[in-house]
Amino acid sequence: MPRFVIQQHDASSMHYDFRLEVDGVLASWAVPKGPSTDPAQKRLAVQVGDHALGYAGFEGVLPGGYGAGAVIEWDRGTYDPLTDGPMRAALDAGHASFWLHGRKLRGGYTLQRTRAGTKPQWLLIKRRDEEADADRDPVATEPESVVSGLTIEQMGERG
Repeated sequence: MPRFVIQQHDASSMHYDFRLEVDGVLASWAVPKGPSTDPAQKRLAVQVGDHALGYAGFEGVLPGGYGAGAVIEWDRGTYDPLTDGPMRAALDAGHASFWLHGRKLRGGYTLQRTRAGTKPQWLLIKRRDEEADADRDPVATEPESVVSGLTIEQMGERG
C-alpha cells in the first residue's frame, strides 16, 4: 500500500505538510490549520511541489532560507485509493478520495481542487464514516510526533 505522512512544519508560518505517495514521489499540500476529523470542517490545502520519498521520514530543523524551521512527523501510515483508476489521474482531475490507515488519522478523506488563489488550492475534507468525529481535535490534543514523541516546540529548541 502507498504511504502518507503529515509533517508539522514551523516555517514562516505554522502548517501541516500533507503528503501522499503517488508514482514514486510525495504529492504535497500545505494545510495551515491541520487536518480535521470533523466532516463539517473543510480545510484549505495549498498544493506545493512534489517531494522525494526519502523526505517522508524527516524530523529536525531545516536551516535558513525557504522552508527553514522545525519539522516533526505528526502522523504517518498507509492509504487505499477510493477513486477508480490511478491516484495521479484523480489528482490531475482535481478530485481524489482515499482511506487513511494512520496512527492519528483514519478513515476516508477527499482532496477537492478549488478555483481560488494563484497557487493550486484544494480542500481537505473528512468523509462521513465510522472514523468521523466532530468532537475530536487531534491537532490540539495530540501535538506529539509519532516518531520521536517531541512537540514542534521541543524540536525547535533542539535545533
